[in-house]
Amino acid sequence: MPAAHSTVHFNSPDEAFETSLRPGQFGDFTGQTKVLERLSLCVEAAKARGDALDHILLCGPPGLGKTTIAFILGAAMGVNVKATSGPILTKPADLAGMLTGLERGDILFIDEIHRMQKSVEEYLYPAMEDFAIDIVLDQGPNARSVRLHLPPFTLVGATTRSGLLSAPMRSRFGITNRLDYYTRDELARIVSRAAGILGVAIEPAGADEIASRSRGTPRIANNLLRWVRDYAQIKAGNVITRRVADAALALLEVDRSGLDEMDKRILSAIVEKFGGGPVGVGTLAISVGEEPGTLEEVYEPYLIQQGFLARTPQGRVATEAAYRLLGIPVPKRAEGGKA
Repeated sequence: MPAAHSTVHFNSPDEAFETSLRPGQFGDFTGQTKVLERLSLCVEAAKARGDALDHILLCGPPGLGKTTIAFILGAAMGVNVKATSGPILTKPADLAGMLTGLERGDILFIDEIHRMQKSVEEYLYPAMEDFAIDIVLDQGPNARSVRLHLPPFTLVGATTRSGLLSAPMRSRFGITNRLDYYTRDELARIVSRAAGILGVAIEPAGADEIASRSRGTPRIANNLLRWVRDYAQIKAGNVITRRVADAALALLEVDRSGLDEMDKRILSAIVEKFGGGPVGVGTLAISVGEEPGTLEEVYEPYLIQQGFLARTPQGRVATEAAYRLLGIPVPKRAEGGKA
């Protein structure tokens, strides 16, 4: 198999920053122990056979390492990784161009794969199963279909909403892994490693303080670290202690529960504008000036996990804990958990 190679273009400084902190091999990856154990075994077996990896689906909330794992798989297999995302693939021709450029064993990584157009998804089926695609030549009465065979490749799909994947697409993945939120200790190790890469001194207590407010998500931990690094550089001699991290994150309005200004705006809207709920996600999104999909994928999972929000068939409901967080008296009907 060819040597691993990939070209990455950054759309923003944030993307470049995040990529610079990504581990490049299994041994550098912290957390997701069971997932990595399974994938390492698959890599060893495929390399022993001289075969491509089976198609892999990675599920889980944003920022947990799905993209990182795809590139680690490419490095472990010694193959190229070509990355794209579901929303970009709007017609079969977009996908055909990527598939025909693959070499034997290469990995095609599709982020947010559940957002692909139906026509593109169906075009992908024979490529996944038979390593072949049908290309239509000419138009009208002269149109004819030609089958083009592809070298064996691996599709790695990533999704934040696995329930939106169609059954035919899901069934074509040989390996499905769900990534879970990270523990505080795991995040503290990730923060310490990232601080070393960034060249900033950090005490274990400082790393722990950042980790405790990172919502179980490495991407958030690294973003908070960048802010704390800047604060420490200007106001604390470029050393991150617990006190420095606490002061920096307080200035950023990230509290000790990991909730930021938008989280509190969501809870406040439910409690103060809609009497504690229930309220539909569309109405709630308008009231806080955010997209419904962003509420469902980014904010709600953590609020629900922490017990501040509940989903019911009628809509979103603030819990007793949400009232207490906001310093608002709990109405009698909210006692016991739900408003």
